[in-house]
Amino acid sequence: MPNNPWYNSQITPRAAVEIALQRVPGQVIEVELDTKSDGRLIYEVEIRTNSGVYEVKINAITGEIIKVELD
Repeated sequence: MPNNPWYNSQITPRAAVEIALQRVPGQVIEVELDTKSDGRLIYEVEIRTNSGVYEVKINAITGEIIKVELD
């Protein structure tokens, strides 16, 4: 198996987007898979809404929303 974080995640980018949109409805402008300093894989989904751009951070293994913040 290649040493690529996409292969280690349990949920797909599409599933991460669906989870994020359930919390923050809007237009998805970016999806990124990031490895945190503690080794966790996190999807960062940016969503444009009428009130601004939100970043929804989702655990790539469990699908749990970790943080929602207005950029």
